[in-house]
Amino acid sequence: MRKITFAVDIDGTITENGGGRIHLEALDALRCLTNMGHDVIFVTGRSSVEAFLLAIFGGTTHIAVGENGGCITTQTNEHTLLGNLDECNKAFDLIQKNIDNVKLKSVFPRMTEVVLERTFDLNDAEKLLLENNVDVELSDSQYAFHINSPGIDKGFGFSKIMEKLSILSDDVIAIGDSATDIPLFKVAKTSIALGNASENVQSHATMTVKSHAGDGVIEALDKLAPTLSEI
Repeated sequence: MRKITFAVDIDGTITENGGGRIHLEALDALRCLTNMGHDVIFVTGRSSVEAFLLAIFGGTTHIAVGENGGCITTQTNEHTLLGNLDECNKAFDLIQKNIDNVKLKSVFPRMTEVVLERTFDLNDAEKLLLENNVDVELSDSQYAFHINSPGIDKGFGFSKIMEKLSILSDDVIAIGDSATDIPLFKVAKTSIALGNASENVQSHATMTVKSHAGDGVIEALDKLAPTLSEI
């Protein structure tokens, strides 16, 4: 059997609402893929520890790419840090001192990124950093604003997993809903944008579905079923 690796976002993809409640039917479908012998790896803006725990309790592959590609967790205490928290904190200090209403978001502790509430204009922050020659990645996951080290994104983080496990792009199917998933789409031969994704995100995917979040994941897997059965 040819193994396929599914790179799956969490928030807005397998969650039912903004509160982060998991869509159980979608998780069950992903578990079934794992039981078939495929890999299902969560690639998320959340902490890689959160994603790793979801993989353990959800019955998927015990590898997680978190912090928008900044951190990879492969065991309870085995974390590969690809980003640099210090440079992200320096950017945060500059933004907070010069732009009103900038607040840290209450999240699981991060090792490589800074996570902010969506309470200010991200364009203003990008302009400020450019004027001060501060090179970091700013992104909007729709869940929060993220500050990451230069070059760090979901595609970069997942590519490290591909290198480690000798995974070919042709054998990767990426599923997501936000702009932070676009770099992930670029390293996968097949990419699926859900119905709740913006037109811009959908334009970067090789396939789109109408349903939102977990229902969209199930719709996508139903469309892929004939191909997967052949594999």
